[in-house]
Amino acid sequence: MITAFYPGSFDPMTNGHLDVLVQALNVAPTVIVAIGIHPGKTPLFSFEDRAALIAQSLQEFLPERAGDISVVSFDNLVVDAARKHGASLLVRGLRDGTDLDYEMQMSGMNRQMAPDIQTLFLPAGTASRPITATLVRQIAAMGGDVSAFVPKAVHQALNAKRKS
Repeated sequence: MITAFYPGSFDPMTNGHLDVLVQALNVAPTVIVAIGIHPGKTPLFSFEDRAALIAQSLQEFLPERAGDISVVSFDNLVVDAARKHGASLLVRGLRDGTDLDYEMQMSGMNRQMAPDIQTLFLPAGTASRPITATLVRQIAAMGGDVSAFVPKAVHQALNAKRKS
């Protein structure tokens, strides 16, 4: 059985992340969403909040597959984290050629370190190509409407953060 490993910061989960996650579930029966924890960065949402928002977003969008994902954290090399969790497939979303250039370099390095783990590139859908978590955070912080860019649960969480 193939287990896919989808790493990222997911701070916050966007419709682009959700699009790639759904595509990954079309390829692998189980997907581990891996939230990278970087000690030098202060995320908008805690790991626990991000994990809950990912689960809620998939439950809302694709309830019949919500049980096929798990959410974990990692603070080491992605290939080491994937191995630790028994994954043989790394999932990477691509929005444009810039993403492709960067991801090709990462894929090559990962392949050198872990030839047993394959990388799968999944293209973002047309509607989600311009979306980045950074832009979502910036727009939300300035009071802008990000409802078109994030799942409903994330939109509610961003609004709650702004009001607190």
